[in-house]
Amino acid sequence: MLVRLIYASRSCSPITSDLVKQILDAAHQHNPQSGITGVLCYGDDVFVQALEGGRAEVNALYQHICRDNRHRDVTLLAYQEIDQREFASWSMAQAPIDKKNAALLLRHSSSPVLDPFRLSGSTTTRLLSELGSSGGLRSRG
Repeated sequence: MLVRLIYASRSCSPITSDLVKQILDAAHQHNPQSGITGVLCYGDDVFVQALEGGRAEVNALYQHICRDNRHRDVTLLAYQEIDQREFASWSMAQAPIDKKNAALLLRHSSSPVLDPFRLSGSTTTRLLSELGSSGGLRSRG
């Protein structure tokens, strides 16, 4: 059974390219062996991440993330069984919300600032999906 889990969190320190690289390097190292794919979206001090894979593996990774001291205010936004992966091509893609993606964000939000805590889970899911279909995802930064 495949599931997709989407959560948001606030970074405990400024989100820098080094911090993103650390998170992505760990994902690229561990996710393939667990069959997990997904995307990490970030802007200002906020992370939004979609995780896809087997239920046990996704749940275990989410529990690990909840204990990770780089995150605070970890909030589950959506969790659902899925027939197919949206982000199957990436062990963990990245999507910085920058000038290139700000217009896309405005289609789903009242502000060009990423604030998933004020969006519904379904809206966040559509935002991440559109980032993927619009070419807004990158595999490495």
